[in-house]
Amino acid sequence: MQTTLSGLWLPLITPFLDGELDEASLRRMVRLYAAEPIDGLILAATTGEGLTLDRDETERLVRTTVDELARVGRTMPIFLGLSGSDTRAGARALTRTAAWPIDGYLIACPYYSRPSQEGLLAHFSALAGATDRPILIYNIPYRTGVNLGNETMLRLAALDNIIGVKDCCADAAQSFDLLAAKPASFAVLTGEDALFYTALTQGAEGGILASAHIRPDAFAAVRARLLAGDWVGALTAWRALAWLPRLLFTEPNPAPIKYWLWRAGVIASPEVRLPMVGVSAPLAERIARAVEQSAALQPQVHA
Repeated sequence: MQTTLSGLWLPLITPFLDGELDEASLRRMVRLYAAEPIDGLILAATTGEGLTLDRDETERLVRTTVDELARVGRTMPIFLGLSGSDTRAGARALTRTAAWPIDGYLIACPYYSRPSQEGLLAHFSALAGATDRPILIYNIPYRTGVNLGNETMLRLAALDNIIGVKDCCADAAQSFDLLAAKPASFAVLTGEDALFYTALTQGAEGGILASAHIRPDAFAAVRARLLAGDWVGALTAWRALAWLPRLLFTEPNPAPIKYWLWRAGVIASPEVRLPMVGVSAPLAERIARAVEQSAALQPQVHA
């Protein structure tokens, strides 16, 4: 399946209640975001606390999401987050999920082992050969300890089913150079919420933004204005929105987002799984105040 990546993608949180996957809240979220200008969903990635989910929970997460989208008649691509440092285990995960109703994978660079660029090339080439589905590379060296360089990225971009990157390299020059050198068929989606506007102005196709849980229409509007050539309007819209990613990333993601969604009545509990912990009392107060003072920013739950 060929999938073109662009626009606003949401790395969906995974709601928990009393330690278990909260399917009722999950369905409520899917109904909510199905009515918003979101172009795709990422499940069980970092924001979705994928490393804390067992295999059964991950499959239930996928199938419940797909089922609820079908119920409301919304079609959008769904990518599954995968990570790990064992290439063979990654290939087995691709085989194990081959029959799942997903459209592609978001695969992070192998963490901790810090392979060379040739090792990264071999790793992703092997995974690309283990599936016919599209693969989006997740380059986030401040989490994995290894940076996938542009030369290696462009070699991987030549493979048929490696179709883009979620760019969190934290190097402005590297991101700029990749956008200038990449082929048109290879998408760059920023994963840095606070840099969404900057990435778009430099040619990124879109973003995978955790902050868009709160105001997806506003994030989508920034891109829409830029595409329409309304640069002044886009900058004005971004200036009105830029405070939100700063607030939501004051403490480790996804605890602040979950707290906001809980206060807004979207999910039944703000709980996260260890080693993540809930927001601090001072941040909880700030978020509660923002929810109360910014009614327009509260997701509206659809029945």
